[in-house]
Amino acid sequence: MENKVIYLAGGCYWGVEKYMSGVKGVVKTTVGFANGKTEAPTYEQVKHEDTGHAETVRVEYDPKVLPLSTLLSLFYKVIDPTSVDRQGEDVGHQYRTGVYYAAEEDREVICKSRDHLADKVGKPLAMEVCPLETFWPAEEYHQKYLDKNPGGYCHVPFALIQWVKSVEPENYTED
Repeated sequence: MENKVIYLAGGCYWGVEKYMSGVKGVVKTTVGFANGKTEAPTYEQVKHEDTGHAETVRVEYDPKVLPLSTLLSLFYKVIDPTSVDRQGEDVGHQYRTGVYYAAEEDREVICKSRDHLADKVGKPLAMEVCPLETFWPAEEYHQKYLDKNPGGYCHVPFALIQWVKSVEPENYTED
C-alpha cells in the first residue's frame, strides 16, 4: 500500500504543521492554501483579500503505520471544532477548520470520525468536511516555519507537540 494524502485546516498552519510532522507515520507535510477562488495566492493575499482559502496542511502519511481515523483523532486534539473562523488568537475565514480529502474513499472514514467527534463534544461542529478543490503551497519561508523560528507564534500547545513525538502509533488513542 502506498502513502496517502489528507488536507487539514486548523487555524494557523505553522502549529498544525509542526504537530503533524511529529506524528509517527506522517511522511511529509506542506503548508498552503486550500479551497479558495484565487489562483496561486500569496500569504498576504489570503490574509488581506477575500480569496476564500483556508490555511491548510497537506499531510502525506503511511496508512500501514497510521490509519486515517487515528490521524484525524490526533488532529482533533489541537483544534476547537466548534469555533467559527477562529483557532487560538487567529481570527478570520482563512483560519476555519476543515478536513479536505483528495480520495473519495476517505470520505466515509472522515464522516464517521466527524460524527464521533460531534457526539463527544455535544455541540454543533464548525468544521468543513469536503473534497479538496485546490491546494497551493505557501511561500518557502512558511514551510517548517517553527523549525526555522523556534520562538514563533503557535496556537498548538507545545506540550502536545512534544507528546505526539514521544508516543508510538499503537499507543495513540482515538478519544
